[in-house]
Amino acid sequence: MTEKTTPEKSSGLAPGMEASFSTLVLSIASSAAMSLGLAPNPASGQIEKDTELARFNIDLLSMLAEKTKGNRTPDEERFISTILQDLKMKFIQGS
Repeated sequence: MTEKTTPEKSSGLAPGMEASFSTLVLSIASSAAMSLGLAPNPASGQIEKDTELARFNIDLLSMLAEKTKGNRTPDEERFISTILQDLKMKFIQGS
């Protein structure tokens, strides 16, 4: 009997990881945090600050928030609002 290949198994993703609004927000926010120098680049292990890329990712999250307004659950609303507020404050503090 052959084992079924799921997207998780073929991509090496952790079990239980699924595509969702929160996962998308977290992915973009992680990129912004790395660009702000708040987290190391996983590929190099180094802190790499790039304020233009950070601004792009924050703007991307803002656009996502605007385009999904009225279609989010209360938890998703709190999640994206909190992350955006935090990233914007960190951007201002780091500028």
